[in-house]
Amino acid sequence: DKSAPLSQPCPKAGSSGRATLAPILKMGILRSEAMKHGTLVLPVDRARQFVDMIGHNTKMQFEDMNAREMVRPYKKYIQRIDEMERILRFLTDELGRVPGLEVTKNNVSSFLENADEYKLDEVEAKLTQIHKEFIQFKENNAKLTGRRNAALEERYVVQTAVASMAHASATRPVQRSNRGDDEFEFDASRSLLDDEEGGSRRTLETMFSNIAGVIPQADQDRFARTLFRATRGNTFTHFQQIFEPMQDPKTGREVHKSVFVVYFQDHRMGQSASAMSEKITKICASYGVNTYRWPASREAAEEMQKTLQTQVEDQERLLRAHESFVRSEATSLLEPTRLGGNSLIEEWRLFCTKEKSIYATLNLFEGHMNLRANCWYPACDEDQIRALLIRNSSTQAGQSSAMLVSDRIPPRKSPPTYIRKNEFTRIFQDLVDEIGLPCYGEANPALFTIVTFPFLFGVMYGDVGHGSMLLSVGIYAVWKADEFKFTVPGLYYARYILFMMGLFAVYVGFLYNDFFSVGFSLFPSRWVMPPGEHKVGEVVTLEPESWFDPTNQGNGAGPYPFGVDPAWHGAHNELIFMNSMKMKISVILGVAQMMAGLFLRFSNALYTKNATDLFCECFPMLVFMVCFFGFMDYMILYKWVNQMPNPPSIINSLIAMAMWGEDTNPMFGPSLPRILMIITMLSVPCLLIPKPLIKYMEHKREVAAANARGGGGGAPGRGGRHAPLGDEESCRLGLEEEEEGEHFDFSELVIHQVIETIEYVLGTVSHTASYLRLWALSLAHQQLSVVFFGYTILTGMASPFPLNVLSLYFWFAVWFGITVAILLGMDVMECFLHVLRLHWVEFQSKFYKAEGYAFEPFCHKAILEKQDD
Repeated sequence: DKSAPLSQPCPKAGSSGRATLAPILKMGILRSEAMKHGTLVLPVDRARQFVDMIGHNTKMQFEDMNAREMVRPYKKYIQRIDEMERILRFLTDELGRVPGLEVTKNNVSSFLENADEYKLDEVEAKLTQIHKEFIQFKENNAKLTGRRNAALEERYVVQTAVASMAHASATRPVQRSNRGDDEFEFDASRSLLDDEEGGSRRTLETMFSNIAGVIPQADQDRFARTLFRATRGNTFTHFQQIFEPMQDPKTGREVHKSVFVVYFQDHRMGQSASAMSEKITKICASYGVNTYRWPASREAAEEMQKTLQTQVEDQERLLRAHESFVRSEATSLLEPTRLGGNSLIEEWRLFCTKEKSIYATLNLFEGHMNLRANCWYPACDEDQIRALLIRNSSTQAGQSSAMLVSDRIPPRKSPPTYIRKNEFTRIFQDLVDEIGLPCYGEANPALFTIVTFPFLFGVMYGDVGHGSMLLSVGIYAVWKADEFKFTVPGLYYARYILFMMGLFAVYVGFLYNDFFSVGFSLFPSRWVMPPGEHKVGEVVTLEPESWFDPTNQGNGAGPYPFGVDPAWHGAHNELIFMNSMKMKISVILGVAQMMAGLFLRFSNALYTKNATDLFCECFPMLVFMVCFFGFMDYMILYKWVNQMPNPPSIINSLIAMAMWGEDTNPMFGPSLPRILMIITMLSVPCLLIPKPLIKYMEHKREVAAANARGGGGGAPGRGGRHAPLGDEESCRLGLEEEEEGEHFDFSELVIHQVIETIEYVLGTVSHTASYLRLWALSLAHQQLSVVFFGYTILTGMASPFPLNVLSLYFWFAVWFGITVAILLGMDVMECFLHVLRLHWVEFQSKFYKAEGYAFEPFCHKAILEKQDD
């Protein structure tokens, strides 16, 4: 074995390029889009046309102007569409029962391009007509199926009668002789109505009768028990299973049935039925079973059987003709309306959904001659919206036009958050939005998550081989995206994050120099075996190459150009070195990401021009982070790049620094750690005390200013101005502002600040330790890979020739199955969840409040796609 020196410096990581943020900033991903508030005014006669146009071409979110009065003038249209949707659901269920036919759907874009072809009255009339036709089809099918089932059931009853009569005639004995050993068999097989001489004991007063029919097999046990109890055991019921399932005329489901024959003693007086017969008939009626006449003789049964077989064939022929007719009618509803389009019934469903959303939006408007509603819209789309309204208003000469009136004074209510997404950023933005939307103007973590999420995954999962397999899945999913969009929607949705995670896993795998746990030499190693002979099993310390400068003094070549030197793979102290390196890298990356979160907190304070948050929160937090954890990272990097004869222990130095103890081997002298610790401790009261006091003084100033303006009845915060007479909107705004006013409580503010301070101080320590999961999962992945490779591939290679050739195929299959199941299945999910936690808790808690609400514009495509999901 070979052992590399423990003093080898850490390999240098490659530098990443700097990408411009201009297109992303313009897209509105760093912060939400600038929003504007206004009032949309529509002529009542063309309101539906304008709302349809807005849903197709723009993005506007409307507020409910009738929330208090609950006036819904377009309710009757929605009720009509509800009835149309009920008909569509009925037709869809009926068409789903037709074998071999499927509904072509999921092409929303094709429908929106041709949505003007459909009109509400025309579609409603067609649906009503088709609904009546299908109701008639269903009734006819139920009648034909019922007749076919009745003929089948009676045929099976007759078959049972024929079999029973044939068995009785075959087993009736001719004489009593030769009773020998088969006496019991003879007595058990003879008819109960035969006397001792073989003759019949049937008299005119006493006779046995029966009632036959067909019952579902699920009810036959209950039916038999009911008969036995109701007749006190004076009946005998025989069941004969029907192996051919029958279709229920009402539900269309297959039902398994049995023929039953109830034998009972019947005392007949003239032509009237006995009490026993009436009781059995009532029980049969209560179970809803069909009863049929039992043939009087075998010849009559055979004749009935032929007649019933002809009836069954006729009914089958009628059913097939009816099903063929229904299939032809269904085909016209299921055929695509155009090349690449949806089925006609799917087009109608999308049309109903679109029309219902239009009238639901119109219900939000108020007014009679002109409809108006408050709305939010992106500021960058304002000119486009105005031009669209003007262009469509000018096409109708002599009619009133629509207009958009922007608010001169922005409302007190915070605007909705609107962050544009594309196919690449959607999944990263959705991961951020799972815990809440960013406030309006707040920094959006998704911009950084796009890079940091797959990179930290790669740190945990780094392996060139496993990463290449994951990358191949991502590339294939991106390549076949159109095929997976509707067949495997989950893979389609996650295709880009799989690609990114696989790419960074390969990149970090090159840094770790791991390929399925095997190292490879891209560049010459900096370490060689010492000269001389060495014994097998001897631990040997490698020596640096003559041209290698291990102390970084500039007297030779530097360390391994990219990644870990391959000499470490298989070394006796490999695990110690890799553990130390990965642990320190995890801490460095963790502190760096938390610092990035603090800088985003700075950007939020600067963006909102909040000096209190900037100087009383951001700066103390940054000082606390830099003076302790930043100093720790600096010591790690300094120790890596500087050769020391007696390197200090970083853990001991940090313990001595935090506990105010004496460091026996300081890296930068004893005074610097003490100074930094004093600054760290002073930052805590700076974070705790000033902000509540400043807020309290600001509140007192606002109260004094409000009192100075004179209590003239003005609404708070509006300078005592009165709303103009008749201005209903201004009155409503004043009421909303008055309702939204918050009561100031200094004690609550102090408690909140104490909690924030404790959470940040303790959270920073725990979050730094939490980033050690990067090291732990990376180590677990590497060791699992080593174990799986050693116990499978290496086991096969160690077999003697030629057995190793065959065993290698077997062990490779085992290794591949384990790799796919555990390292590509469980381990990928585990690393994904841990990275998600690092972003939600450790990173986003430094700046992200997640108290915004989503901008939900009226958009046809979004509504229809959501309906499909």
